[in-house]
Amino acid sequence: MRVLVLGAGQDVGKSCVVVRFGGKTFMFDCGMHLGYQDERRFPDFSLLSPSGGFTSVIDAVFISHFHLDHVGALPYFTEVCGYHGPVYMTHPTRAIAPLMLEDYHKVLLNRPGSGPVFARQHIGACMAKAQLMDLQETLQVCEDCEVTAYSAGHVLGAAILHLRVGGESVVYTGDFNTVPDRHLAGACVGWLRPDLLICESTYATSVRESKVAREGSMMAAVHQAVASGGKVLIPVFAVGRAQELLLLLDEFWERTQLQVPIYFSAPMAVRANQYYRLLLNWASGRVKQGPPGRRAAGFGFSRVLPWQPELLHQPGPCVLFATPGMLQGGTSLEVFKAWAPDPKNLVLLPSYQVAGTLGRRLMLGQRKGLLVDKATIDVNCKVFYATVSAHADAKGILQLVQQVAPAAALLVHGEPDKMAFMSNKIHSSLGIKCFMPAIGDEVEVSSSGCTPVQTSAQLLRKLPMTVQQLLRASEGGGSVAQGAAAGGDEQAVSAGAAAAGWMQQGDVGQLVQAAMKLAGLNTAAAAAGGGSAGSNAQQQQQQHQWCQ
Repeated sequence: MRVLVLGAGQDVGKSCVVVRFGGKTFMFDCGMHLGYQDERRFPDFSLLSPSGGFTSVIDAVFISHFHLDHVGALPYFTEVCGYHGPVYMTHPTRAIAPLMLEDYHKVLLNRPGSGPVFARQHIGACMAKAQLMDLQETLQVCEDCEVTAYSAGHVLGAAILHLRVGGESVVYTGDFNTVPDRHLAGACVGWLRPDLLICESTYATSVRESKVAREGSMMAAVHQAVASGGKVLIPVFAVGRAQELLLLLDEFWERTQLQVPIYFSAPMAVRANQYYRLLLNWASGRVKQGPPGRRAAGFGFSRVLPWQPELLHQPGPCVLFATPGMLQGGTSLEVFKAWAPDPKNLVLLPSYQVAGTLGRRLMLGQRKGLLVDKATIDVNCKVFYATVSAHADAKGILQLVQQVAPAAALLVHGEPDKMAFMSNKIHSSLGIKCFMPAIGDEVEVSSSGCTPVQTSAQLLRKLPMTVQQLLRASEGGGSVAQGAAAGGDEQAVSAGAAAAGWMQQGDVGQLVQAAMKLAGLNTAAAAAGGGSAGSNAQQQQQQHQWCQ
């Protein structure tokens, strides 16, 4: 199994990971980097094939969710670079991704010296290629290859993907959150035991305080600002955290009876909320039912008003949700330049700020002589970093790795020092080998794919008895009979406990493999495989190039 990291390697942005196994090649996500405006904004697809022809190189593309750092380069890859193969995504991703892409396209058109790299019509043509997935549904991708999507708990429709080819498998998390919030349940994935888990690591060194405490601190900062007559700017992307924060503010306004207006700058947010209402079955039960009398039930948000440019200098307190979420352009940047000099005002940063963006500089404490659009301004307003991100923290990452139980793990979507910490933690705590490649790196991962072997009828006759031994052991507390372990196999001592788990998961294949091992078939397999080193080396040589 080989992994080529085209994006999000020791970095947060332009997620794009290519995996080759079972004779097929797949791409997970095709995102853009919000911190760059040059060729670095998109993955370097020439690493796949210098001459193009990507349809013959990639068998399928899988998109985990609709955020731009996971889908922003897809129209460029399909319509400009010429990939015409299948693209898989969930229904909410297919519905909302075009809104995100169109908004990004408008930002580029209005930014001096930064023209769009794909046309507006490319967005629709790209999305027409999408093949749709439901959560907990297994789809046949191609011969001997299937994929299952699980809830990631990050945004509406975000999916953790389990891809299987023959006896090998890979789990790709995309972005995930193990803690449920108002409009989404937490990530839900089973004991999958893949050969490789490709896992995000955005907050790999953070252990957050309780959600109640974090939200309380944030609402206290907002209340203090508006009570003193100040204005609150909340830079957001129009879909995702915006809906969660709108629900939070609606609850707080309802409880405190505040009469301060709440505005949203992005017209596409209205369309996004309409899609959210149409896709209500993908949300949590709490949103579907809605508390009695709550005006935001079902993403209604009747308290929220559309933003108009003439409101920029209007006196009096207000709260404004403005896009984009890292102050890299658009309304959020224009409003920031107007409101930042006033000490009564507040800028609330509710999510991760990518390196190279204005939001990141504010988060790091830069205030005086801040260079913004070739002019310098002094930031006198308050800045509050809210950390209400929908990413798992260090505890959640370890929880998911332990639950999925991979043979190996590979970290992406994180900063190098944080990834190194988590990599060491996964290896030391769970005994799982962990990789953290940089962008452009290629990693070879050994897999445990099944190989057909020849064996004797005598050994095969032992198989039913050893299956029964394992089943009896699983019922009797997790230890196998002495006769089963007489061969000195230390792993046999815990085979009963493992069998109990396999039976609970309905994994007959694992049970049979364990029985074969107890019956002595592992020795026969090793002997049969003794002469395969040459063929394996030949296979690695044949797979040396991604473009074959």
